[in-house]
Amino acid sequence: MSGTPGGDDVTALLSTPEDAAVLARLHRRLEAEADGAGLVDVAYTTVDSPVGSLLLATTPAGLVRVAYPAEDHDRVLEHLGRQLGPRVLRAPRRLDAAARELDEYFARRRRTFDLPLDLSLSRGFRRTVQQHLPEIGYGQTRSYREVAELVGNPKAVRAVGTACATNPLPVVVPCHRVLRTDGTLGGYIGGLDAKTALLALEAAAG
Repeated sequence: MSGTPGGDDVTALLSTPEDAAVLARLHRRLEAEADGAGLVDVAYTTVDSPVGSLLLATTPAGLVRVAYPAEDHDRVLEHLGRQLGPRVLRAPRRLDAAARELDEYFARRRRTFDLPLDLSLSRGFRRTVQQHLPEIGYGQTRSYREVAELVGNPKAVRAVGTACATNPLPVVVPCHRVLRTDGTLGGYIGGLDAKTALLALEAAAG
């Protein structure tokens, strides 16, 4: 006997493929109506990738967040709700273009991303650095010192490291192409295995 009145009934209701399909249709309808009415602050989805499940989130301005599993997707969504607005909805269709471009990137059919980006999660020097990171070409790397020089502040090597470590759009904004001066990896928001995998993917594409 269930400790929650009706709990077994609800579980049974959700356990059949037919009802799951109904719920999926209802969610798509809710997604479309909420989106059409301008009631969504942040839309999100998750996609599988060679570097693990990636959380993708967008605002009306553009892609605002790519998050690795190591960042804890639930915590990332809570943070987005506090930073950008409480109306956060799983709405995969809003992320179709981002998901497609990431698929193409991991399949080595894409070298740059053509997505509108929302950089509102970054401020000041961090944002400046992140805006310049796409200038590092596919398959190339730069040191933290070289990036500091690129943005016109050659003494700000440590700050460049912080900007890379707090990049809200990893993979799309390629902070994985920034290494230590001695050529070792340095840190990475998705973990060193993910950074190694991205560099190997781009190197293999020639």
